[in-house]
Amino acid sequence: MTSRGSRDGPLTWNVAGLLGDPPGSTRVYPIEGVRIDLDDLTLAAPIDGRVRLQRTNRGILAAADLHAALALQCSRCLRDIDYPVEVELVEEFLPSVDLTTGHPVPTDEEPEALRLTDHHQVELETAIREAIQLAEPIAPLCRPDCPGLCIVCGAPLDEGTHDHPDDDVDPRLEALRAFKATDG
Repeated sequence: MTSRGSRDGPLTWNVAGLLGDPPGSTRVYPIEGVRIDLDDLTLAAPIDGRVRLQRTNRGILAAADLHAALALQCSRCLRDIDYPVEVELVEEFLPSVDLTTGHPVPTDEEPEALRLTDHHQVELETAIREAIQLAEPIAPLCRPDCPGLCIVCGAPLDEGTHDHPDDDVDPRLEALRAFKATDG
């Protein structure tokens, strides 16, 4: 797992030095082989990409281009598939502690804004987790023309022949075979 994050996690970067630089200053870090917990989803391939941290006049702008794969099941034939996902993430993080004084910064004006930690760190794990979860397709397919499953035997339609007899009738409904509708 090589993402130049801190010891606090592979998706955490200390930006105290960047906060001391003028607006427009940038740092770029690779993200390679990172695995995170996605709650009810499973990663089939680790997260790779890069993150660009840029100093703004208010804080830090984090922009990440990431790719991974989710372990899912085809919605038609129920085969296990690795579904590739591409995620672009842009978030601004505002300081929670003044860099020079160490005093907490008032957050009343923007209570919903993402904040740097008390140690001047950008933590992207939650934002990346949510972006990957939102990238999950509603009905993943193993391929666009997946025929699905046979309604008689339940086997995938693209495997073998499905010459099932048409005259199999539930014995309880056998009496209805003799029924003939009359015009009247």
